[in-house]
Amino acid sequence: MIPSMAAFFRFSALAGSETRAPIDKRCICVIEYLHKTFLCLAVRNTDEGREYYLSMAARAKNRPAPVFSRFLNLAQQKEAEAAMKGAGCFYKLFGGAEGCERRILGVCDEREIEESEFPLSCVCAKPRNARFAGRLEHRDALGSLMGLGIERDVTGDIIIRDGAAYVFCIKNMADYICGSLTKIGNTDVSAEAAAMPEGEMRKTRDVRLQVASPRVDAVIAHLYHLSRGDAQALSRTGKVMVDDSECLRPDYTLKEGQVISVRGYGRALYIGVEGQTKKGKSSLLIKAYS
Repeated sequence: MIPSMAAFFRFSALAGSETRAPIDKRCICVIEYLHKTFLCLAVRNTDEGREYYLSMAARAKNRPAPVFSRFLNLAQQKEAEAAMKGAGCFYKLFGGAEGCERRILGVCDEREIEESEFPLSCVCAKPRNARFAGRLEHRDALGSLMGLGIERDVTGDIIIRDGAAYVFCIKNMADYICGSLTKIGNTDVSAEAAAMPEGEMRKTRDVRLQVASPRVDAVIAHLYHLSRGDAQALSRTGKVMVDDSECLRPDYTLKEGQVISVRGYGRALYIGVEGQTKKGKSSLLIKAYS
């Protein structure tokens, strides 16, 4: 979790104590982060739903500068857009680059919001010694960030490209991550602020499936070579997410553009039905994340 308000007071007290105990560089970064974050991002965006987004619109009224959330997952973005449609203000979702799934909501009363205004940064973590480096994986990078005490909603997409991990984060957290992220999996890394390289955001491979209907259990079973029963069990036990919302119904019919995530197996984008086979089955196109 993000260091709490109690941690804020403990760190502040330590910084101002008469003993002048040595303060780790990480503590200094956390203190600076907390001072800024409790001012500009004091309201959390998880679990408050529509009321939270409407409160953002209210705070943006008669202000020239935009108001920003933390990073929203796909389900939260849908809630945000639904709330903003009737709020009578300008809004924009942006995650640091085109194609980002996790994005920040910006709200402004008077004008359109520029992407350059969003309070985010990109941190690149590279192996210190490429010769002895293992393959960097998304789950390992996320685990290392969570191990630093960082909440998920201050980090956006994590992209593995060219042997490095690129992490989008709230701008005030960049220095802390750069100074604290030293290991991903079993690989020693160094982290620094960097621009996301040009090109395709993430590697995908096209997968074409022939199923009776685009039910989530049928898609999962064919995509990950599972029995239909095993696919249904994954769904019923909460291991299947559709657009970052838990999907407990194995018979749920997927809609075009939805992202499927199966814990322990992977993540994929459902493009849609391409046509029908002679036997009446649906031919689906899926983009599986590599």
